Amino acid sequence: MKTDELRQKYLDFFQTKGCTVCPSDVLVPAWDPSVLFTPAGMNQFKDHFLGKVELDFTRATTCQKCLRTGDIDNVGRTAFHHTFFEMLGNFSFGDYFKEESIHWAWEFLTDKKWLGIPGDRLSVTVYKDDDEAHGIWHNKIGLPDARIARMDEDENFWPASAPSEGPDGVCGPCSEIYYHLEDGSEVEIWNLVFTQFNRSGNPPDNLRPLPSKNIDTGMGLERTASVLQGVPTNFHIDSLFPIVQAAAEVCGVKYEYNNDNSRRLRRITDHARASVFSIHENVYPGAKDARYVIRRLIRRAVLDGYQMNLREPFLYKLVEAVAETHKTPYPELGQTTARVAEAIEAEEKAFFATIDGGMTRIERLFKQMQSDSQSMVPGADAADLQTTYGVPPELVQTLAAEQNYTFDWKGYRTAMDEHATVSGGDQQVLFQTGPLETLKEALRVTPFVGYDATEAESTIKGIITGEGGKDDDGQLMGHIDSPGKTPLRVVLDQSPFYAESGGQIGDTGVIENDDFSFKVADTQKHGALIVHHGVLTRGSMKQDAKCEAKVDTERRQSLARAHSATHILHHALHNHIGRHAEQQGSKVEADRLRFDFTNPKAIPDETLVLIEKEVLEFVAKGEPIRWDTVSLADARQANAMMLFGEKYPDPCRMVSMGEFSRELCAGTHLTNTADVEAFEVVVEESVSTGTRRIEALTGQRAKQHRTQTRELLSQVATALACTEADAMMAADALIKEVRAMKKGLTTGKATNHSPTFKYDGKGEKTDTSDYNSIRTAVRTITRWLNVSIDDVPERLSAMLAERTRLVGELKQVSASSEISADDLIAGGESVGDTLVIVAEVPGANPNIMRGLIDQIRKTANKPTAILLAAVTGSKVLLVGGLSRDLVDRKLKAGDWVGAAAAIVGGGGGGRPDMAQAGGSDPSKLPTALDTAKSSMRTMLGQ
Repeated sequence: MKTDELRQKYLDFFQTKGCTVCPSDVLVPAWDPSVLFTPAGMNQFKDHFLGKVELDFTRATTCQKCLRTGDIDNVGRTAFHHTFFEMLGNFSFGDYFKEESIHWAWEFLTDKKWLGIPGDRLSVTVYKDDDEAHGIWHNKIGLPDARIARMDEDENFWPASAPSEGPDGVCGPCSEIYYHLEDGSEVEIWNLVFTQFNRSGNPPDNLRPLPSKNIDTGMGLERTASVLQGVPTNFHIDSLFPIVQAAAEVCGVKYEYNNDNSRRLRRITDHARASVFSIHENVYPGAKDARYVIRRLIRRAVLDGYQMNLREPFLYKLVEAVAETHKTPYPELGQTTARVAEAIEAEEKAFFATIDGGMTRIERLFKQMQSDSQSMVPGADAADLQTTYGVPPELVQTLAAEQNYTFDWKGYRTAMDEHATVSGGDQQVLFQTGPLETLKEALRVTPFVGYDATEAESTIKGIITGEGGKDDDGQLMGHIDSPGKTPLRVVLDQSPFYAESGGQIGDTGVIENDDFSFKVADTQKHGALIVHHGVLTRGSMKQDAKCEAKVDTERRQSLARAHSATHILHHALHNHIGRHAEQQGSKVEADRLRFDFTNPKAIPDETLVLIEKEVLEFVAKGEPIRWDTVSLADARQANAMMLFGEKYPDPCRMVSMGEFSRELCAGTHLTNTADVEAFEVVVEESVSTGTRRIEALTGQRAKQHRTQTRELLSQVATALACTEADAMMAADALIKEVRAMKKGLTTGKATNHSPTFKYDGKGEKTDTSDYNSIRTAVRTITRWLNVSIDDVPERLSAMLAERTRLVGELKQVSASSEISADDLIAGGESVGDTLVIVAEVPGANPNIMRGLIDQIRKTANKPTAILLAAVTGSKVLLVGGLSRDLVDRKLKAGDWVGAAAAIVGGGGGGRPDMAQAGGSDPSKLPTALDTAKSSMRTMLGQ
């Protein structure tokens, strides 16, 4: 049976049992902070199990895309482990329970209409105290006791060992189904979880029956397919083996089942598949959280290729193979193959550029072990190589074995546990608790009525203290008797306030009646609840009070302007740089938007002007904006834009702008594009490799920015005493001149500059009659100065002041350049066989002094000791140097210079042959120089 056929049969079977077929959740569920990736089919139904949402159905079935890294070290080595895999599941929320679940599992597995597996090839396990499940398997299914194993809580309870070790909360026994292979071994293919208890406190008697019992089952798609297809590993099934073969071809090796290269090819296959699915959902490789997991997977695969002598990117070539083998259930993969391949190739190139450094560090580790007579690679060192340089432990272990070293796996795993929250991907906290969870359980959902109104008659259903920080859930209060600055959270029975989501920040406004006024500073979502954050500013507030909820309409309109403009911008980006410009994130604020999108390089200024021009054309056209509730199928038929990695409800809200833009979006919008009023791109910049960002303004803020841009060019011209047409090039000339002056000071080369800055007017002119030219000039100036538009005047003023200072310092350098090495040698004193030079060099800086000392040491044909001094303002600078033969006599420049520096109230140090010190009392410099002469005589034994 083909994998696609198995997947569909499973869903069809449970649909016949009354289960609603639900789509897979996204790989990275942004709504769930407890996980980095979706680890199991039940994850999207957590609130369904707890009764915290309104149930549209009580039976469900899914095929869930999952990603776990807990068993990452086993991938490729064992027959059945993956990072990315598909989990078939069927669920009951207070509906059917053990008997139906067990009977249906047996029917699906053994009935010839479905899988037709011989019953004698199956055995099961149950929790040791679960007599009910044992009785169903034995008495009703007819399994003999020999094929029913009773297991302890660490094996057959969920969460594992929950009765004894916790955590508190929903839990229950399991029953696992095993398939027995021809060689006598067995593989677990299905786990039935019976969530029937609430664990509270320590045993005994800590498992209390739930009023509503649930079913959560999971069948591994790849494992079951391997059983049905009679292949030795999951990697040999029809949906994976073509990728293995493609990997072998790309890597230039032959695939043979049981050698090191074939294990590497299986691992490459797994990591390629995981990376393709993740990047397709816009989870790009990066430095932390889910992005770090993808980076780690790609780098592990690259290292496998490196061990097969590949030195150029190769993994990206497997993207097409992954998309092709999964095109039936996931046809959308084919729409993003170019973007995904580009992202993988970029990560490969970056890693190949550093991989040799990782190998060097391994060699260094081995040398240190040899020096310390160690025979085992320390786990902590291996973990550091993994987390810092991306070198997987298998590579370290393989190379260690070649040196006859063993590997400390226990120490490695202990060290890696410390990185689990960053590089993991499994669940951290399964179910949340606290007052908001209590409200969620009671209310389930806050209806949002704000699409059509900005005011609503509401009732207070909950008041919670605090802002809900990490360590403070707050307290659920029945009333608040007096106003104050204490932050509060209020939940209503319905709300016109839009809660932050989809990039749009939350509404503000007021909730009030005759008795109180509550100022809403922010609105957030908690599951399906709308939570209003703010402070009580008047009177006393209590639960169940009737009130008026009023949104700040002016701010709401400014948010709508920015959000509608975001949709228009997205369309314009597609037209001018390509369909690959997929949204990577956005933030919609009051008349300000930030839009992140995929693009490998910066957008040229001329293209940016065209994008902005097109947005303004759509604004000027006054296209109508509407939103309709449609089925996902109808939205796809209408070619509505859907962001990969987003999970949309069905039916969904489709926002249309004229005939040019259709997107699925829950945000608030204008009713006509003309109401955007104005649109101004502020900046286009890099966010990360392959991701760019545009920030733009709408409405009055855009108009103000235009005025500011024009005024800034005038301010720059005034500051630099030039015309507006010359302002950009004058700024460039100032930057280059200051840079040259600094270099002159560093090298000690005197250069002539006028006391005030003057621009010669010979450079490129700005067309001041054209706003786009003015803006390009201003953007260029801000880029050159590396500041925002607001900070340009201050930065220019600082540069002009710096130039004035540099002119003065260069004059001092010019004066010091009149003193040559020959002059200093001529003024030196012979002490025994040594030439001693102690002199003041007015205006010299440390580089000039060191240069003179080097020249003297090369020119003088005898042992030489030189100490030079200069005064700058209220500071004294001393630099001393000794020739090599004096250093060989154990003399130290630091001792000599330090003694002189102490007299001028300072100190310093350096190498034996060269030292530098400073002081704060210039009046004592003559004494310090005399002391330097006498102390050198003493050091020379004279």
